[in-house]
Amino acid sequence: MKYLPVLVVEDDSDLREAIVDTLSLAGYPTLEAADGTQALQRLRDHPVGLVVSDAQMAPMDGYTLFAEMKQRAPGIPFILMTAYGVIERAIELLRAGAAHYLIKPFEPSSLLAEVEKHLLRMPEEKGEVIAESAVMRQVYSLASRVAGSDATVLISGPSGAGKEVLARYIHRHSRRRDGPFVAVNCAAIPENLLESTLFGHEKGAFTGATQTLPGKFEQAQQGTLLLDEVTEMPLALQAKLLRVLQEREVERVGGTRTLKLNIRVLATTNRDIDVEVATGRFREDLYFRLNVIPLRIPALAERPEDILPLARMLLKKHAEAAGRSPVPAFSDEAERQLTAYGWEGNIRELENVVQRAVILAAGAEILAADLMLPTQVRTAEPVLPSVAGPEASQDADMKALEKRHILETLAAVGGVRKLAAERLGISERTLRYKLQRYREEEHPDEPLPPDAASSSLE
Repeated sequence: MKYLPVLVVEDDSDLREAIVDTLSLAGYPTLEAADGTQALQRLRDHPVGLVVSDAQMAPMDGYTLFAEMKQRAPGIPFILMTAYGVIERAIELLRAGAAHYLIKPFEPSSLLAEVEKHLLRMPEEKGEVIAESAVMRQVYSLASRVAGSDATVLISGPSGAGKEVLARYIHRHSRRRDGPFVAVNCAAIPENLLESTLFGHEKGAFTGATQTLPGKFEQAQQGTLLLDEVTEMPLALQAKLLRVLQEREVERVGGTRTLKLNIRVLATTNRDIDVEVATGRFREDLYFRLNVIPLRIPALAERPEDILPLARMLLKKHAEAAGRSPVPAFSDEAERQLTAYGWEGNIRELENVVQRAVILAAGAEILAADLMLPTQVRTAEPVLPSVAGPEASQDADMKALEKRHILETLAAVGGVRKLAAERLGISERTLRYKLQRYREEEHPDEPLPPDAASSSLE
């Protein structure tokens, strides 16, 4: 299995070189950083499978680096190298989620043993798994690591981003791979049918129950059950789901017999589940039961390196389904438009566009015109909802209104960028980009709020 690089963060260049040489000779790829600030830049630019960091560095030490990583790259294991006299702080880091600590000086064998234990690997599977971007490589590497356990995984991300694909990947790489994979979309089933769909029902349990029907939990015995869009489940049913997850047993609607379950549960959501819990729309105890291992899939616009590989994979799929041989290729202009487009509908929207292009393309090449992408409405940075009247059709007015809408929303949530992005319906990355642009173009008669200016920078 291919390894992701080990990022070695050490301000002593001689020691850093020695650690890198030790890892390289053992066959591990490496990256280097002289301090925490440089390490964060490496993490932004490259996939990383493990961070091995010194504790005492300037201007950013190992403790601060770990705190920043918890926010920006929470799935990457972290090993701290520390002196004997400050073990207490290293232990605090362990409690906060660090993988391990090494006391200087340490033997190369000790370092290699911990690296082998904690280093994330690259997924080997080809086909529908596309992970060219650093963030998706880390997501799939962490998924590979947790697949072998029976721990519950909560996968979050926008609609159409590939949450079910990731769930199926976890199932295929688990010890339950020979068992069934059963997915139930909690948002697509009417509320009055969802309970019997999940738990099953006995004949005569309710009007229309003409026969006994096992539920999705029973159908997933010895395998994996995916609760897709679990935050759409009504509160009353959430309480029953919590009991089933806790007791690992289910009782059919209208039945009296308890059935023991031997399943793994995965769940997905396209909502900010913390907000759902805070507003009382989702039970906190159920959240803690599901959120054993959180995985987040970013929007397609946040991982542009994946757009063309995904488009080519989908092109091959739909061209073969349509009986087109040889499979056409995208023109240079088509690829440029695919990369520049905003993809608010994520991979689902990309697949629709590619399928349409396969049908419309007359020759051996997919032209930009075959994509039929909107050129005025949506670009790489999505246009926000307008609050204006008819005059907003002019570009200048639209930009001014969009700016006002963003700043008013940011002020309304006290400058909290995450909440502002949720209200605006855009990603935090898009919001940061726009705030930075406003900061650069700022006019004296329309100053930015202090929080907005500072929030635009990483």
